[in-house]
Formats: sequence, structure tokens, C-alpha cells
Amino acid sequence: MKHNYVQYGCGLSAPKEWMNFDVSPTLRIQKLPIIGKPIVRRTGVVFPDNVKYGDIIKGLPVKENSCDGVYCSHTLEHLSLNGFRKALKNTYKILKPGGVFRCIVPDLEPEARKYVAALDNGESLASVNFIGANTLLGTEERAKGFKGLIRNIFGNANHLWMWDHKSMAHELELAGFSQIRRCEFNDSKDNMFAHVEDQSRFVSAVALECVK
Repeated sequence: MKHNYVQYGCGLSAPKEWMNFDVSPTLRIQKLPIIGKPIVRRTGVVFPDNVKYGDIIKGLPVKENSCDGVYCSHTLEHLSLNGFRKALKNTYKILKPGGVFRCIVPDLEPEARKYVAALDNGESLASVNFIGANTLLGTEERAKGFKGLIRNIFGNANHLWMWDHKSMAHELELAGFSQIRRCEFNDSKDNMFAHVEDQSRFVSAVALECVK
């Protein structure tokens, strides 16, 4: 029996044992025949050849009920709330019954607690730090001109929505998942997840495992 494992938002981490997808515009350019790779090499970011372009919000080119495992790390926080919910629904669709989904996002709770503590300490930049460097939710300057427009369209560095364990678990439940639990690095019963997980991504993060 064939076993399928899908990772989306993979970036440059693309183990050969998994089907790896990313939605980066750089990847789309790289896939252009002949001219793609030379253009991308100038940016210094070259995706492994086994990374495919795929948007989890629109739906990946993967059959429904075909995956034993799906994984995403530090990806869902870059989606709008509605986009995030579509991503969860599409993740659920491609998993087999009994298939496992493991996801990691930055944890909002410790940053919120730091903000309140800083506020209580009278720090005048408490809100600036919280919205800026600590959560990447803010925008320091509105995009201007053509370059700014391009950055707005193609850039994906900032966070659009953030989560704590309770709210993320609630959303997973609404999407149909069960057996939702907090997970830790390399604690899955399925050894295939060891190929995609990076211990550093679990630091100050919401890490959850659930089942279809």
C-alpha cells in the first residue's frame, strides 16, 4: 500500500521522503524553463528541485483521502483568518481517515504576557515592541511606489494572525479533527515526521497533533 506524506509551506526544507509544497513567488519564477534558475540564483534563495508550487488555501494538487500525514511549520500564521480556516479544511480533505496532521505556529500567549508585564513596568515602548518585533503583526510604513506594491503583493514576512494553544485547538476541532493534543519535537508515533521536524521550530511555539 502506498503511503503519502505532504508538507506545505516547506521553504527550503524538502526531505525526499515527503511531497513538499510552497507558495513562494520565487519558486514560481524558478520553475520557468531555461531562465528561471539563473534569475533566482541572483536572489540567493534557490529551492530544492523536489519542491512543488502549491497553495493550501486554493487546494494542493493532491487527491482527497490520500495522505497518511500532513505537516506545516510556521506557515499558518502568515494567512488571514479566513485563509487559515480554508487551509485547515483543505488539509482535512487530503488526509486519509486516521491520518495525522502536525502543525506549528508561534505562540501568542507568552508574547502577550510579556507585553502586559512590560506595561506594568511602565515601559513606554511596550505596545510598539509587542506589535512589531515580538509578533510581526504591525506595519511600520505603508508601501509606496512600484517596489512597495511588489513587496506588498509578494512579500510574506509579516504575521497576519496569531494563535495560542486553546484557540488553535478550537479551530482544529471546528475543521473536523479529533484526538487533538500538544506535541513536542520527535514525539510522533509515525517516524516519518522525523524527516521534516526541526527542534528549533518548537521553541515558543504552539505545536499540535491531531487526527482525521
